[in-house]
Amino acid sequence: MSTNADIEPANDSLSGAAAGVLAVVVGPSGAGKDTLMNLAAGHFAGRPDVHFVRRVITRAVDAGNEDHRSVSDADFDAMKQAGAFAVSWEAHGLKYGIPAEVANELARGNLVIANGSRSALPHFQTAFPRLKVINITARREVLAERLMARGRESREDVLKRLERSTLAVQDGYDVTDIDNSGTLEEAEVAIISALEALIRK
Repeated sequence: MSTNADIEPANDSLSGAAAGVLAVVVGPSGAGKDTLMNLAAGHFAGRPDVHFVRRVITRAVDAGNEDHRSVSDADFDAMKQAGAFAVSWEAHGLKYGIPAEVANELARGNLVIANGSRSALPHFQTAFPRLKVINITARREVLAERLMARGRESREDVLKRLERSTLAVQDGYDVTDIDNSGTLEEAEVAIISALEALIRK
């Protein structure tokens, strides 16, 4: 997943408040990250000790497969300047922010799940000392098939992008890898099990 510079934590005070665990879900395009997060959110609906982050994104409210807060570039920049984000980053011409209010859930000892980016992980680690990375992956041929089915890129472009990318999370984070090459049901069970284990910590 290619991302731009300007990725940073925006609220240093979070590190001292976090009693709960922040699970950040990452993975390459085509791995099914958003779909699995939506399934997990449905499974844990109504659980007061599990909180799924609603990200702030500079894209239309009806774009993508994610319930997010849509803001303009100018509003995003103003929010960032005011310290409204725990972590913010840019990718594919869009700006993403994790609201600083997640500190309240973490201070209660709850599990917080956020949709993130592998390139932003150093800053997630700075903002959230109790960090768990859930890396959604799939075999390269599966990713290529899914990406080409979207019709946004040529086969050549897709294969070149996959050749340049790595599917692993580097640098010694606490990582659980979930292979979503098989059935969606298998991957759903895997992500729910990984999150359940964090609730019990």
